[in-house]
Amino acid sequence: MTNSNKKYNLKTLVVFSGAGISAESGIDTFRDSGGLWEQYKVEDVATPEAFYKHAKLVLDFYNIRRKRIQKVMPNAAHLSLVELEKDYNVHIITQNIDDLHERAGSSSVLHLHGLITQARDENDDHTIYDIGFNNIEVGDLSPQGGQLRPHIVWFGEEVPEIVNALKLVSKADIFIVVGTSLNVYPAAGLAYQAPRNARKYIIDPHLHEINCPKDYTLIQNLASEGVSQLVQQLVFRH
Repeated sequence: MTNSNKKYNLKTLVVFSGAGISAESGIDTFRDSGGLWEQYKVEDVATPEAFYKHAKLVLDFYNIRRKRIQKVMPNAAHLSLVELEKDYNVHIITQNIDDLHERAGSSSVLHLHGLITQARDENDDHTIYDIGFNNIEVGDLSPQGGQLRPHIVWFGEEVPEIVNALKLVSKADIFIVVGTSLNVYPAAGLAYQAPRNARKYIIDPHLHEINCPKDYTLIQNLASEGVSQLVQQLVFRH
């Protein structure tokens, strides 16, 4: 059997990750006390209106975040998910704008809310430019002549990748939710779109059984420990 045929016959495992998986690498979550977000109002740095009114403030905010993300490393949760690719057809859907899944080695990552190491023309949603960890400054223009902005979905903007995410979830034999509070829509709705017969897991240290989505097995642990634990089970069962 060729490698391509082997991958085609593997069970499909889809992971839906959120801020909690990156928090253990040292990236501030939206709700962190004392974190970067506490220094700014969301409407001042994460909306299209803010960018049009105060482009420098918004760009500086994301320049700071980009530099912070550059300094952190993938943790055990990111690395453990890569191990599953030996036995499953793994796809990761993430709400996170960092590149830690990619740096860990995951080969299929869909960023629902964009990626901080990419930029786009403020007037063009479709042409994306890789900028790495470089700053974006006022006056930095795309080849089309428009101001560059972070390739990030801001509050009030559509989430174009939600369609592709739904397609992936609908094909899942195994669906894992980790590091997300399931409070941000439309992304949170993915947790309820997995096939009825799929095996479903949610890893959350704060969630209790009474609040756990129906048909999910709850692993009440931090992402790094919970993912490592679940990966061991799945590899063994395989």
